[in-house]
Amino acid sequence: MAPDALTLTDVHAFYGDSHILHGISFALQAGNVLALLGRNGSGKTTCISTIIGFLKPQGGEIKLFGESIDGLSPERISRAGIGLVPQGRRVFPSLTVRENLVVAQQRQSETAAPWNVDRVYDMFPRLGERHAQLAGTLSGGELQMLAIGRALMGNPRVLLLDEPSEGLAPRIVAEVGRTIRRLKEEGQSIVLVEQNLKLALEVADRAVILNTGRCAFAGSAEELLNNEAIISQHLGVFHAH
Repeated sequence: MAPDALTLTDVHAFYGDSHILHGISFALQAGNVLALLGRNGSGKTTCISTIIGFLKPQGGEIKLFGESIDGLSPERISRAGIGLVPQGRRVFPSLTVRENLVVAQQRQSETAAPWNVDRVYDMFPRLGERHAQLAGTLSGGELQMLAIGRALMGNPRVLLLDEPSEGLAPRIVAEVGRTIRRLKEEGQSIVLVEQNLKLALEVADRAVILNTGRCAFAGSAEELLNNEAIISQHLGVFHAH
């Protein structure tokens, strides 16, 4: 049996003396989308930081396709195949769209169709149209596409998307949803941290809700969609934006 793309087993994490993650466990199956949900301050960002190595776990185990990655440096975790699209779409504003992509190209992929500039333009035609434009002049939606394109240039085996719809107009949010679905169709394994519950549950296979650093729910996205009580208890009201 093929190993899961990403597994967290009883992961604990601290900021200074503050115990933030209390024994988090979940698994992302290869080619699936897992939505990581929770109110602000529930531990989602800490969880992402721990997976990517910005924060060292103080117990528990994190595995990428069966290989342990906990405690490695962020660079080594990135090279092992975890890509991050950070909150706030951090790109190089003074570089062109194309330069932002080229500078992010790293490990050669063993896959049949590795990501390159042309393939990113195929996924995001608007970036192709704006390839010579400085990234600092792009709209919010275009910046988000560039941030996702940059992460794909590293040929990640698992892609972490941290709040990709934040601050975007509804029309652009729908576009982000379509992008995630297309990546999933291409076999990309994705962890999606998202405040927009409607978007998250439309694209996710499974969902995990964090509440004060603990797993409050883990199950199928469909199961969560039909569970108003859990949604209102842990996420506040059901926002069908």
